[in-house]
Amino acid sequence: MQILAMVTMLIDHIGAIFFPGEMTWRYIGRIAFPIYCYALVQGHIHTSSRSKYVLRLLFIALLAQIPYNLALNPGGWNVVFTLLLSVLVLIVLDKLPSPWLGVPVVAAAVLLMEYYPLDYNAYGLLLVLIFRYTRSHGLVLAHLALNIFYLFYYGWLIQMASLIPTLAIVYAPAIWTTLQRRRVPRWVWWSFYPVHLTVLAVVRGLVNGQWMSIDWMQLLKL
Repeated sequence: MQILAMVTMLIDHIGAIFFPGEMTWRYIGRIAFPIYCYALVQGHIHTSSRSKYVLRLLFIALLAQIPYNLALNPGGWNVVFTLLLSVLVLIVLDKLPSPWLGVPVVAAAVLLMEYYPLDYNAYGLLLVLIFRYTRSHGLVLAHLALNIFYLFYYGWLIQMASLIPTLAIVYAPAIWTTLQRRRVPRWVWWSFYPVHLTVLAVVRGLVNGQWMSIDWMQLLKL
């Protein structure tokens, strides 16, 4: 699972940077984000210290921000910020005495994540909530409904490919269990996102000759 997530994310980012007109790279890349959302939920459930889990996410988000701006999106916030806000919402929801009290919390988070330039916007939070609170056929239907909504809202047709991991979780549990057993060292899993973005940012700068034209002071203010 971890290897699949890292490889498909790398493919997605290589395609976005170096082959923007070839959508095959991006379709393959849609596999990665649902796996990270699933892993986030599992981490939230099973971690021995939620405060340390949140701090690790914050550290990775900060570490990856400048490489993300240089490699992919000069004005956006990287996806780990999306996952960080999502897990904070999960923590709040777990503390509420009634699920109905969570509705305004989720609504406020959705508005916040749609306002700020977060990677995946509120889609990331909603997908995390789907993995946390739905099971079996309901998981597939909820993910499909979310994709259809964002298809009409943002035109995210490509996001339909993100259903592949969800279908595997529900309808091919033996395969998914096998994938889950294939783990990498924890430091590789946590460091891969900022490290691979740094490498891609360097390569992009060298290929395009952009390093001398970067407004570093402006970038540091993001």
